[in-house]
Amino acid sequence: MRKDRGGRGWACACCGRWRVSVELVAGRQRYRLARRYAADVGGVDVLGEVGTVPALERLLRDRTPLSLADFRELP
Repeated sequence: MRKDRGGRGWACACCGRWRVSVELVAGRQRYRLARRYAADVGGVDVLGEVGTVPALERLLRDRTPLSLADFRELP
């Protein structure tokens, strides 16, 4: 069972296209890494979903040029 957490998450400070969302799945938090495309292209590419912050750090290191320090909380 998935439950939306009201847009909780982070976006990269450089361009805002890289996003990490936080969802509650079966009573546990899941971190989803996605990249949004420009408005004229549209769409989102989900790069991975993990259950811990260390796993999220590894996913970022493997799939993006960013680290957790590059992200800012979404309003």
